[in-house]
Amino acid sequence: MSGLEASTEKMRREGVGEAAIQSFADAYERLRGGESGVLPEAELEPVDDVPDADELPDADAAEAMDRAVVIKLNGGLGTSMGMTGPKSLVEVKDGLTFLDIIVRQVLGLRERTGARVPLVLMNSFSTRDAALQALERHDGVRADVPLDFVQNKVPKLLADGLEPAEWPGDPGLEWAPPGHGDLYTALVTSGMLDELLEHGYRYAFVSNADNLGAVLDPRILAWVAADEVPFAMEVADRTEADRKGGHVARRRDGGGLVLREIAQTPDDDVDAFQDVSRHRFFNTNTLWVDLEALGALLDERDGVLGLPMIVNRKTVDPSDTSSPEVIQLETAMGAAIDVFDGARALRVPRTRFAPVKTTNDLLALRSDAYLLTGDARVVPAEGRDGPPLIDLDDEHFKLLGDFEARFPAGAPSLVACERLQVAGDVRFGARVVVRGSVTVEHDGAGQLQIEDGAVLEG
Repeated sequence: MSGLEASTEKMRREGVGEAAIQSFADAYERLRGGESGVLPEAELEPVDDVPDADELPDADAAEAMDRAVVIKLNGGLGTSMGMTGPKSLVEVKDGLTFLDIIVRQVLGLRERTGARVPLVLMNSFSTRDAALQALERHDGVRADVPLDFVQNKVPKLLADGLEPAEWPGDPGLEWAPPGHGDLYTALVTSGMLDELLEHGYRYAFVSNADNLGAVLDPRILAWVAADEVPFAMEVADRTEADRKGGHVARRRDGGGLVLREIAQTPDDDVDAFQDVSRHRFFNTNTLWVDLEALGALLDERDGVLGLPMIVNRKTVDPSDTSSPEVIQLETAMGAAIDVFDGARALRVPRTRFAPVKTTNDLLALRSDAYLLTGDARVVPAEGRDGPPLIDLDDEHFKLLGDFEARFPAGAPSLVACERLQVAGDVRFGARVVVRGSVTVEHDGAGQLQIEDGAVLEG
């Protein structure tokens, strides 16, 4: 039995949907055929001509709004912060979790517009039960379609031979998430795409659950509807802090826009990839998708979009570098910009991008450097255009439990902070104020205590 046959049989035994199996088989065949998943700089050219969201005309979005759905990617467990539950259930602002704030955003949209605007989560098997239980606390969140659908999984492949990996000690490690590019396949395998279309929904606003800056903007929706844009990616100006983030480019062979991730970049091209003056716009992972166009494209391609793949090389047990080397075949949902005819990129302000990937990000969002508005948007405080640069010692602050223990009274005031670096075991008291650029270093025994009410100035 070939590696592909063994892999697809394994997926069927696990109950994975046929569309997901077909998508995996397509990627497997491309890998076996020599496709490396890389996008060399020589094949790309920079993109400069991107329309600006701030310059879009005001237009009536009422009709489109009643055909819009908010989809939030909610499959993450926050493992990089030492969590075992959904990241979206972490308290992030004013005693509210990510999911609490997202629900307020959607309910507020319904109240202001009178539109249906369902909230739909793309969960993983690991996040589904806890997330749905959390949604039960919110009256009125249910709409006329299910609250969620579940992303698929794919077998890890042995780098030597491309057979499906086996790890009897922990069979769960034999499987990998296929990346958030699985969004499109999971919409099909779950039946959610048909459900949405049957209920008259056409425009999907898609973003990560940990990015509270991403809210459905009626003016952007009106542009998508009026111009019949099948797919739009929100992009923002790259800074030095975004050098490793995926950027948009254009194929030199006359093709359309393409998304390139660092994992798709040859070693010799990394400097060009990270040149923020050359490749000016990064993918915020916030998308607008015409569901009717998606359905037509899937029909045209026999259910397989054939997104550019990412070949992710790891060990079967990520915590054991001596375990067998494996390949995880992944895709990015933004990579669909390469397969939709007429796909667009749209420049948006940085205020629409406030993700939480680390405790550094979490501290900024919890602080007064960000405000929670009456319509549940999380925005930089007056006078700020983004978060301060925060660099907390990994040894003492990386894991959420350690982080919480060192900020027991909450985040310090960071509204006037430009940069905060903390090295060593440091505990912050209540009402601490940080101004300018501040470094706190402690390399002695025990724990350094920052007293209540202390003012730290650079």
